[in-house]
Amino acid sequence: MAVFRGIPFADQPVGRLRFAAPQPVQPWDGVREAVAYGPPPPQAGFFGMDALAEQNPGQDWLTVNVFTPEPDPGLGLPVMVWLQGGAYAFGMSGLPEYDGDRLVRDGVLLVTFNYRVGLEGFAQIEGAPANRGLLDQVAALEWVRDNIRAFGGDPDRVTVFGQSAGGGSIACLLAMPRAAGLFHRAIVQSAPGTVFSPELAADIATVAAAELGLRPTVADLSTATPAQFAAAGDAVMAKIGDWTHRWGLAAHRQIPFSPVVDGDILPASPWQAVAAGAARGVDLVVGHTREEQRLFNVVEGVFGMVTEEQAATALATFAPEGGACRYRTSFPGASPDELHELVNSDWLFRMPSFHLAQAQASAGGRVHLFELTWPAPGMGGIFAACHGLDVPLVFGSLDRGQPAALIGEDPSVAEPVSARMRAAWTAFATHGDPGWPAYDSEQRLTRLFDTEPTVTAYPEEASRLIWQHHTFAALPLLEG
Repeated sequence: MAVFRGIPFADQPVGRLRFAAPQPVQPWDGVREAVAYGPPPPQAGFFGMDALAEQNPGQDWLTVNVFTPEPDPGLGLPVMVWLQGGAYAFGMSGLPEYDGDRLVRDGVLLVTFNYRVGLEGFAQIEGAPANRGLLDQVAALEWVRDNIRAFGGDPDRVTVFGQSAGGGSIACLLAMPRAAGLFHRAIVQSAPGTVFSPELAADIATVAAAELGLRPTVADLSTATPAQFAAAGDAVMAKIGDWTHRWGLAAHRQIPFSPVVDGDILPASPWQAVAAGAARGVDLVVGHTREEQRLFNVVEGVFGMVTEEQAATALATFAPEGGACRYRTSFPGASPDELHELVNSDWLFRMPSFHLAQAQASAGGRVHLFELTWPAPGMGGIFAACHGLDVPLVFGSLDRGQPAALIGEDPSVAEPVSARMRAAWTAFATHGDPGWPAYDSEQRLTRLFDTEPTVTAYPEEASRLIWQHHTFAALPLLEG
C-alpha cells in the first residue's frame, strides 16, 4: 500500500480567506513531500481534541490523504471517501482509527480529508457564506474528481461514507446542487437529525462572538485568532443549558453546531430534499446502531442512574407530538434508564437515519438499510451496540484509536463482524450491492450486523410507529 498524506485540496482558509468559501490551492513546482498528515482545523475541547490539534499546528487545514494499493493511473479502482464525525464541532482525518490499510486490502482506494468544524465551519456569520464546512467537503470531492485517477482510482466510481456528523454531512450533500455528480454511491452511518434555521444559527453565533466582545461579522471576527474563536465556542457549550428558552432542542441536547438550511448552499432539509427525489440517482446504504445513546450516558456518568423524573423530562422534550405516552405503552416494561436511552437514541440518530432511508425509497431511489446490534465487549460490555462502534468495525482498526476501547483487550472477538461490515462496504463501493436486499416500504428488510448476521424486517417497529408522522425539519429559534 502507498499512502500520500497532507495534500492540499484548497488554499489556506486564513487571512483574507478566513470565513470564505474554499479557494483553489496555489500550485507548486517539483516534488512535494506527502508523508505527514496536514494540521487539523481548530477543534472544540471535547475528548481532548483541542490538545491533539495543538500537536500538529499550522494553517494548511484543508488537506486530503490517499491510501492506494498502487499509484497506477491504469488501475481504475473504486474510490471510497471518508467523512469523519465529531458533532460538527471537532474531527480530523489523521486519527489512527481512520487508517486505511484494512479497507485497501479489499481492492478499493481510500481518501480521507479535513474540513472546517465548529464556528470556523458552521457559524452563521454576516458577510460569510453559510455551511463553510460543507463547502470544504464539496471542494475535496472536486479534488477527487480531478486528481484521483493518478493515484489508481476511478473518478466515475466514487462512494462517500461517513458516521455521525460525517453521515449527517452526507445527508446534506445529497440535498446540495453543488455536490451533484461528485459521488455515485453513499453510505450513511448514524446520521444526526439536526439542521438549523438561519435564525437559530445566527443567534448562536451572536452569543459566541459576544464571548470575545465582538459582533458576528467577518470584519469583527477576523480580529480574533482561530484558537480564540474555538475557545468562544467551548464557552458557549459550557453555558448552553442557559439558552433552552431560545435554542430549544439544540440546547437541551448540547448541540451548538449543525448545517444551516440557508436556502442556497443547503436549499432544504435533507429529508425533505431526498423525499422529493434529490438523491434518486445515488445508491444508498443507511443505518444506525441499536443503543446509540448508551455511549453518551456512560461518558456523562448517568448510565444506570436515570430517575423517573429525568426519563419523563426526556420523553416530554424529545418525543414527537403525543409520543411520550406512546413510549410508555409501547415499552411497558422499560425502566427510566431504558426510556431515557430510547427516546434520545431515536430523536438524534435512529429515526433520522431510518427516515432518510424511507425518504429515498419513497422517491424511487435505491437504498439498503442496516442496524448494528453486535454488543461491544469492552469495559464489561457496558457500551452494548453504542454510537461510534461501527467506526472501528468498518475500518478494521480494532486495536488503535479511541474507539478501540469499545472493543476491549481482545480484538479478535470483533474480527468476524468487522470482516462482514468491511466486505459489505467495499462490495457496495465496487458494484453497488452490499449483500442484502434493497429496502422497500412494505417488507422493510434490514441487515442486522451481529455475531450471527440476519436479514429481517426493521426491528425497531415500535419506534418507527411512534415517529412515522414526524418531520425532521430545520430547528427554529424560539421566542424567548
